[in-house]
Amino acid sequence: MTAPAQTAIDLVAAYEGLSAPVRAFVDTLRAEHRYGGAERPTGDSEYARRINDNLLVAVHPVVRVHPETGERALFNPGFTSHIVDVTPRESRAILDLLYGEITRPEYTVRFRWEPGSVAFWDNRATAHLAPRDIEHLDVERRLHRVTLIGDFPVGPDGRESELIAGRPFTAEHKVVVSA
Repeated sequence: MTAPAQTAIDLVAAYEGLSAPVRAFVDTLRAEHRYGGAERPTGDSEYARRINDNLLVAVHPVVRVHPETGERALFNPGFTSHIVDVTPRESRAILDLLYGEITRPEYTVRFRWEPGSVAFWDNRATAHLAPRDIEHLDVERRLHRVTLIGDFPVGPDGRESELIAGRPFTAEHKVVVSA
C-alpha cells in the first residue's frame, strides 16, 4: 500500500522565482482572504454553519516579510478571494499567475506519511495541501491541528494585515459550533 502524501510549497522560493519586475509589482499588492474560501458557503450544512458562525475576513499583503528571517514570501493563497484595488479580471489574472508560480514542482515537496509520522511547517513561508487521493486506501487519517498565536503579517511596505470582519485569534478565542 502506498502511504498518503502531503504536499508543501516553499513560498519564499516561489517569490524568489519571479522576475524582478514582477516581484516589485506584487510587493505593492494586498489581497482579501476569507476563512473557509473565497465565497461564504450557503445552506445549512455543519460546514456552512461553522464557517459562517466564525467569519474571518482580512486584507493581507500579497508578499509578507518573515519576522524571523526577513525573507519575502508569497502569502499562502488558500483563502484568497481577490486582489484589492484592481478589477475582477485583473485580480483573476494576477492570482492565476501567482498560483501557477507556487505550484511549480521545484517549489514543492511531497511528505509520505508512515505510522508515527509527525510533520509541521511554518505557515508564514509554506503552503500545504492535504492529501486528496486517499479515499481508496484502507487508512485512518487523524489530524491534530495546533494554531499558534503569533505576529500579524507585514508586507514589504511595513503595513500590517487589516481585519475586515470577525474576531482576531487570541488565547481566549473559541470556535463557535452551531447546534
